Amino acid sequence: MKALQYRTIGAPPEVVTVPDPEPGPGQVLLKVTAAGVCHSDIAVMSWPAEGFPYTLPLTLGHEGVGTVAALGAGVTGVREGEAYAVYGPWGCGSCTKCAEGKENYCLRAAELGIHPPGLGRPGAMAEYLLVDDPRHLVPLDGLDPVAAVPLTDAGLTPYHAVKRSLPKLVAGSTAVVIGTGGLGHVAVQLLRALSPARVVALDVSEDKLRLAREVGAHETVLSDARAADAVRELTGGRGAEAVFDFVGAEPTVRTAGAVAAVEGDVVIVGIGGGALPVGFGYLPFEVSVTAPYWGSRGELLEVLALARSGAVSVHTETFSLDEGPRAYERLHEGTIDGRAVIVPNG
Repeated sequence: MKALQYRTIGAPPEVVTVPDPEPGPGQVLLKVTAAGVCHSDIAVMSWPAEGFPYTLPLTLGHEGVGTVAALGAGVTGVREGEAYAVYGPWGCGSCTKCAEGKENYCLRAAELGIHPPGLGRPGAMAEYLLVDDPRHLVPLDGLDPVAAVPLTDAGLTPYHAVKRSLPKLVAGSTAVVIGTGGLGHVAVQLLRALSPARVVALDVSEDKLRLAREVGAHETVLSDARAADAVRELTGGRGAEAVFDFVGAEPTVRTAGAVAAVEGDVVIVGIGGGALPVGFGYLPFEVSVTAPYWGSRGELLEVLALARSGAVSVHTETFSLDEGPRAYERLHEGTIDGRAVIVPNG
């Protein structure tokens, strides 16, 4: 089969031919119908050789959907031909966090060498994907594969981030979204669907701000040195009850801290390497700063239900598997409107 792999440190990914996988006991083989392109992949491919965490070559793609092509011995509950989304942050399945459906916070994954597809084990940017356990499959139930695949990360991650702050996002409150690309434009929709808060979107790109307005942002602000003052002015000096930073670079986390209200939440989702000092006097009183990761299996079910209701959708641009390297170039250039999706068997 064809696969898009990261093969050499510092080099672009390549389309190669590899053996077709076969499901072992308890495993499910999917014929991939769509795979998402994510900035996390670029972060992986930017990692220096020293300390690189994965074994190469690595088939990319931690967002995947497909139809069941074959079942390993002992698999029950799924049938060939059925369409599923893949829950990506695999865990051990037996620790206390996994028992809650929070495999994204598995307590033993590092110890046991368990990795998500595309982030340590073969991913979805291939004609077939081997899924380790049927519990990691969530029925599409009529959702279009291209529309659904970004929801497994670009939908699930902001949903998990937003959900814990909803009690603070009451009528009259403000939520700020920093970075309105692949994840951020979904966060805007989630905030509009789930809360009465006024949503203020920040980005360095006018195109991304246009997208934010299209999907429901009440206000948009250019993310520059004056952004924090602009948000403070919009809120009458009070600041925002919740700030979601989908960039996570040093300038954006500074902005996030500067616009947080007393008792507000600062949620750093992006992996841009920035850090926000926490301590008495650094931030307004009782500001909570968190750095969440992905989301739970139950939350993925909820995200897909929101998509079926029409409350959330992801702007997508599709590419063939052969066009995969160019999709990553476009993502790095910042010219993807929303989320890039690879269609391996299209």
